[in-house]
Amino acid sequence: MDVPLYLEPRLESRLASLLRARTFLHTLAGGLGSPLNVVLPDRIAENLAAFRAVYRRHHLSGGIFFAHKANRSSALVRRLAATEAAVDVASLGELQHALGSGFVPDRIMATGPKNPEFLWLAARSGTTVNIDSPAELDQLAALVREYGLPRLRILLRLSGFCAPGVRLLTRQSRFGTAEAELDGLLKSVERHRDAVELTGVGYHLDTTSPAEKAVALEGCVKALDTCRARGFTPRAVDIGGGFGTDYLADGAQWQRYTTELTNAALGTRPPMTWRRHTYGLRNENGTLRGALALYPAHRPTAGAQYLDALLSLPAPSLGRPLATLLLENLYELHTEPGRALVDQCGVTLARVLEVRRTEATDRTEPSDRREAAYGTEATDGRPEPSDRTDNADRADTTGRTGPGPLLVRLDANADDIGLEEHGVLVDPVLVPRTAPGGAPDTGPVTCYLAGNLCLEADMITRRAVHLPSAPRPGDLLAFANTAGYCMDFSADEAQQQPVARKVAVWQDGPADDTGREDASWHWCLDEQYWPHVNRRTKGSA
Repeated sequence: MDVPLYLEPRLESRLASLLRARTFLHTLAGGLGSPLNVVLPDRIAENLAAFRAVYRRHHLSGGIFFAHKANRSSALVRRLAATEAAVDVASLGELQHALGSGFVPDRIMATGPKNPEFLWLAARSGTTVNIDSPAELDQLAALVREYGLPRLRILLRLSGFCAPGVRLLTRQSRFGTAEAELDGLLKSVERHRDAVELTGVGYHLDTTSPAEKAVALEGCVKALDTCRARGFTPRAVDIGGGFGTDYLADGAQWQRYTTELTNAALGTRPPMTWRRHTYGLRNENGTLRGALALYPAHRPTAGAQYLDALLSLPAPSLGRPLATLLLENLYELHTEPGRALVDQCGVTLARVLEVRRTEATDRTEPSDRREAAYGTEATDGRPEPSDRTDNADRADTTGRTGPGPLLVRLDANADDIGLEEHGVLVDPVLVPRTAPGGAPDTGPVTCYLAGNLCLEADMITRRAVHLPSAPRPGDLLAFANTAGYCMDFSADEAQQQPVARKVAVWQDGPADDTGREDASWHWCLDEQYWPHVNRRTKGSA
């Protein structure tokens, strides 16, 4: 039998301990419903410490601004407010949330598209504003003058960097002012010296390429030199986010899976996806075209390690390490990690409602064990007629004895679990309702995960997922590491299905206590979490 194409999630000790707490998780889901989002506030403080350690290693100072857009959780933001972290807000609501969670304006930066209300509160509160365009600068300065406010700290977001003699351009961005237009932008700042104080420049690139970011960082250092030559006193370079997360435990699984996905697109192996979805690949007369539209789920250098590697790179044209460029000019470094700062900080639970079989491709039986194991679905997606009774043997639902993989319907939908929407392929963890060992182990199964909306498109996974055993109604599937964009970024109440509730969980003992891995878990509703208070007042299981 072929080895199942697992994509097992990377689980560090704290999150792994939570997923072993089977009774605790079922108690939470039983009382609060499915889907249910669970966040681990203490973990975000640990991730912050890892980023700050990189700063110390390179002898740099500056702010670490959590990109709030990655998650709406009050518990995570309040936990950060109790540290030395800062926060990056990209909407009026996020700014209000940050202020209400304990962040003072000195530790808040307003970024992204800004409507008049957002700009007004930023100006009124004294929040630093990352300026996206000359028009935005004019609007902000007008607010400061109209209401007689103190001068407001600003940074200038730049884009379109290039380095002389370097055959690499940073990709086009809808945000920021082109580096080539810096002179005109600085003329605007000069006109508004009475209203704003220029404290730095920055960029935010939608790329994982360290080479592109090196060009942009060097460009920002040169831009600060230009600012100083014009009489300004800026002191910071903001390099945004994009530090990434390593979602998978085994890089070899990722390599094998993407290889087989390519083979499926070429037609040299059975399909691996619902209705032959190819994730951006296509077969043109035997030639592979397109590109995988997926997040690189295995990133061995991610998060704080990515920042460390970036700062160690030589500047493209000046040659010295990027950290050295900052240090020799006494410039501060600002970062805006989002996904990386909430790595291992959350899990989404979904209850299994129904498990049934799908048909084989073209309504025919699989021709061999390979096809049966990988499960090719019917072209019209209809379930196979079955003469099984309600008490059918569990082996009939393994995906190995039937003509196709299982179709597992969850009490959640694709907007509740946004992994695939953001291009992240990773297997869920089965959390059985009953203790393991109560029934014979059925072995690995192949299944598709469907949502609770009355839409054909509501597939939580468009790929065939391999699980070590078959789920049953009442079991939970735990989708690990969803806190970065995949938990609540797109959640809505389509068809009046409830949006997932959110809870914060923690364990007794200090974070560095080696004996705490399987200590008791405690919880409260996300909106009721406040650092240092909940540890002695809320529930446990």
